[in-house]
Amino acid sequence: MVYVLLADDFEEIEAIEPADIMRRAGVDVKTVSVMSGLEVRGSHGISVKADMLLADADPKEMEMVVLPGGMGHLHLDASNGVHALINEALVQNKYVAAICAAPSILGKKQLLSGKRATCFPGFEKYCYGAEMTGEKCVKDGNIITGRGPGAAAEFGFMLVSVLKGSETADSLREDMQYND
Repeated sequence: MVYVLLADDFEEIEAIEPADIMRRAGVDVKTVSVMSGLEVRGSHGISVKADMLLADADPKEMEMVVLPGGMGHLHLDASNGVHALINEALVQNKYVAAICAAPSILGKKQLLSGKRATCFPGFEKYCYGAEMTGEKCVKDGNIITGRGPGAAAEFGFMLVSVLKGSETADSLREDMQYND
């Protein structure tokens, strides 16, 4: 199970496109509201009804937790439940993925120290100890980071590659006409 965490003001494309790509690849993905209800408002006014609340997420079923960016990253960072889920993922040697401003959450937790990473320009200063690459997506160990909205598809394909293998990701990329 992959949990894509949603908080008010999340960057819609960074949550929805990777979730869609993973679901097309057969990955069990649940969108998870960290707000008080299931409806979460994106940074561009698009409201989404999450599949479940954070309180109902079961860390034992988790393969990966995904943190979209946008200003919603502030709500994610302020949530003890989000930090607990990240910590549990790492204890279980599962994947933690963050895109745009969200890698700063991992950086502040010192999880990027000594790792290659990327983020939205301007948030590098919060990615303490990371070797910032500027690439669209970077995987280093069980941490995956993405640069921003323009990298959302590449981020999604990287998540599929990690979970289902590069052949599945490449085939899906072809089917979705991302190779044209």
